[in-house]
Amino acid sequence: MKEGTLNSPSNLCSSEPDYDVLQWDVREGCEVRQILDRIADKWSLLVIALLEKRTLRFTQLRNSIEGISQRMLTTTLRNLERDGIIERTVYPVVPPRVEYALTPLGCTLHETIRALVGWTESNQAEILAARARYDARAASERW
Repeated sequence: MKEGTLNSPSNLCSSEPDYDVLQWDVREGCEVRQILDRIADKWSLLVIALLEKRTLRFTQLRNSIEGISQRMLTTTLRNLERDGIIERTVYPVVPPRVEYALTPLGCTLHETIRALVGWTESNQAEILAARARYDARAASERW
């Protein structure tokens, strides 16, 4: 038997009844996959995290996120606003002042993101060890 395979099908992580993850692609009108793609990308996660406890202006966000282009930040902000995760407030002053903040919905998402970051921090040593084992195995299989 090949390494990493099981003798019989089983659910190793949950005692819940079968859950068809692929249903996201076939249910009419279901946009779960699209929403997950949007909120789980690296730029969205950073924007949501930065807006956790404060309102920020566009320039403050751009200066806080290394490597993001102005165009990508604009697109990310528009998508998050469209999904109700953030709100954009324009103040009628010269020059115009625009601020971004999490909505109540965005705050609930941030709680989930914090849990994911916490899981990552708690398990990073195990993940790094698994990567090292994989890389060593992959390198030995090439020769």
